[in-house]
Amino acid sequence: MLVKNWMSKDVITIDVNDCLEDAVNLLLENDNRSLPVMDNDKLVGIVSDRDLKMASVSDATALDAHDFIHLTSKIKVKFIMTRNPITIPFDFTVEETALVLLKHKISGAPVVNHEGKIVGTITQTDLFRLIISLTGVEMEGLQFGFQIEDRPGSIKDFADIIRHFGGHIVSILTSYENVPAGYRNLYIRFTGKHRDRLPELKAALKEKAPLLYMVNHCENIREIY
Repeated sequence: MLVKNWMSKDVITIDVNDCLEDAVNLLLENDNRSLPVMDNDKLVGIVSDRDLKMASVSDATALDAHDFIHLTSKIKVKFIMTRNPITIPFDFTVEETALVLLKHKISGAPVVNHEGKIVGTITQTDLFRLIISLTGVEMEGLQFGFQIEDRPGSIKDFADIIRHFGGHIVSILTSYENVPAGYRNLYIRFTGKHRDRLPELKAALKEKAPLLYMVNHCENIREIY
């Protein structure tokens, strides 16, 4: 899962010599939280809604509305932008990208190619789209969570049971967070014609490992064990 396949390719940018008022209007018109700042074809900074709010508050002190509007039309983006912005290489995985955004506590970043040219932007919203696609939650169905032994073939045991009962597996995810050594959590989402045999299916799965929860999206039933 590379960032180049999930980034937004229609990049809205602003020129380094544009004014604060232009930046505000662009953010509002495009429902963005930040704008890459360009000097000709070179990325030189980024201006966020937070930068604009901070500049507006500091510069609005002791000014009336008319003076403030005039001021925002004069202040240039280059004076309030963040220089040397965090960027994401286009061949980063989305996991690496999420780590970068989390580490720097930012909601998004420009994506650049090997020559440093901006080719897109990646935001938390894009990562949310990925999570939805990766988990298959829009396909509804059922999801089970288990704590299983971390050994070869352990996931296949559960997948085979679900298939035996007519389940069509949509996604399989695992995690080592907050589990004892030698175990991992397994999350399987599936669809299919298995409703009449659901109690039998649950019993067969429970024989393999402790069931953490079941979410039945079709009937909005949630069971936590």
